[in-house]
Amino acid sequence: MHRDAMLTQLGYAPNSALLSQLERIEKNTTGYEKIQKHIMDLHDHLKVDGSYVALSNTNDCFKIKVEAPSVEIAAEAHEKIKHFSDKFKVTVNKLENKETYYIVGFHH
Repeated sequence: MHRDAMLTQLGYAPNSALLSQLERIEKNTTGYEKIQKHIMDLHDHLKVDGSYVALSNTNDCFKIKVEAPSVEIAAEAHEKIKHFSDKFKVTVNKLENKETYYIVGFHH
């Protein structure tokens, strides 16, 4: 998938700064080419829960934000993230005391 298409699918208006950021994220994400499609699928699955995948403002990685309207829907979103991580062998780090994860990359 082209970078501008990926940014658009994530809800961004592509520009040179975002394209550069995405390129840094791709290089920083272990095994990115193996999990790129799955990251986009996760984004689509989380949208129904009010959650999403985005570019991190502080690190060169993707972040997953759980912004569900209820505890039950948030629990469902967290379960989807766990399933994504387990099924596709993707390392995610949950930030302490936040509803945010960072996608580290593919692990064998």
